Amino acid sequence: MQEKVREFIEEYALSCNEKIRYIDLVSEIGELGKEILRQTDYGEKHYQVNERSVEEMGDCLFSILALCCEMNINANDALNYAMNKYKKRYISTGTISSNGKE
Repeated sequence: MQEKVREFIEEYALSCNEKIRYIDLVSEIGELGKEILRQTDYGEKHYQVNERSVEEMGDCLFSILALCCEMNINANDALNYAMNKYKKRYISTGTISSNGKE
């Protein structure tokens, strides 16, 4: 997926610095959160997958992968690192939380 995003960025000359990519990621996460709140009536209803949520999640994925590209971080390596960290933490503490609470 990361290579696909890298190629898209290069093809359409969308390269920018990591600060801009980070701000874009935060913005996209906010849009996803807004859609979840709208869909659930601020938590009053059960969430149902819908086209808008899928679109917003796609924007988030694009943004995080674009940030990885700008920072020269291999997204797959970063995910594997996090998964191993969480697995070790869960085995030793019974939770993946860094403060020992869920």
